[in-house]
Amino acid sequence: MELVALLSSGKGSWAQVSGLMKQGTWDKIILIGDDFAKQFSHEKPFEFIQVNLTQRIKDLRDNFKEKLKGKFEGMEVAVSLASGEGKEHMALVSALINLPMGVRFVALTKEGILDL
Repeated sequence: MELVALLSSGKGSWAQVSGLMKQGTWDKIILIGDDFAKQFSHEKPFEFIQVNLTQRIKDLRDNFKEKLKGKFEGMEVAVSLASGEGKEHMALVSALINLPMGVRFVALTKEGILDL
């Protein structure tokens, strides 16, 4: 399964994404963020998609959808929303559903990766 994670401002929330990347067995990892998020690095390979997160929600959703189209092999994707704000989360989930993709929310806990 592929992992899609939003990297918004605030490096503190990036630890959650990094942990998911490290502990999970992912076929592909796609990280989405703005120019600031390009600073993120990890030992596991990932694809970075740069977007302008200050766009209006409809434009952001359309941008996510356009940039994610054709990136997935399966019909379901694991999604981390640990980083970001509500507008970004809604736009990403809406874009994925409209591709169409099934969405499985994941989070890193003390016990490991939790499917929500």
